[in-house]
Amino acid sequence: MEHRVANSLQIIASILLLKARSVTSEETRQHLKDAHQRVLSVAEVQRHLHTSVGIDEIDVGSYLPKLCSSLASSMVGEAQLIAVNVTVEDGRMDSQRAVSLGLIVTELVLNAIKYAFPKERDGARIQVTYETSGSDWKLTVSDNGIGKIANDVPNTGLGTAIVEALVKQLDARVDVVSDADGTSVSVTKATFTSRVPRAA
Repeated sequence: MEHRVANSLQIIASILLLKARSVTSEETRQHLKDAHQRVLSVAEVQRHLHTSVGIDEIDVGSYLPKLCSSLASSMVGEAQLIAVNVTVEDGRMDSQRAVSLGLIVTELVLNAIKYAFPKERDGARIQVTYETSGSDWKLTVSDNGIGKIANDVPNTGLGTAIVEALVKQLDARVDVVSDADGTSVSVTKATFTSRVPRAA
């Protein structure tokens, strides 16, 4: 079943990419490319989940770092060196939450890679942090890029809609802080108080 799912996702991704190359509308081409990237993201999350020991519970201490390392190696170009750092408190989570958090991390990291650093700069960094306190938890993806105010990225794209839907599914809330020092997006379950400062 795992191989069938993986193969199906790869086939869908290939079809979307072929379609993107054949259309004449630039807007349609971009939408198809975005859809292609998201199918690959789902495939990446699925691959990391099924290389973990056990299906019902996932070791978050290895899952998120491996996922982020894979995203960085596939998305960060040679012309722009962006460090993707991960700080995760040890623990386990159920596979359903792991899928949702993996997709959220993927969307937020890809968004930061795409928009936070439009020009090459030294010390470009994305920080992914996952903290827990009992049944409460907090996921934060921050960067030291130019901030949404500076690059005027709209909050109405497909990625934003996906994140908002997943956050709602997790019964959590999302908070965004964006200024000249970069952007920080936090997804919080209950009333978790962070102990880790944002990327600087």
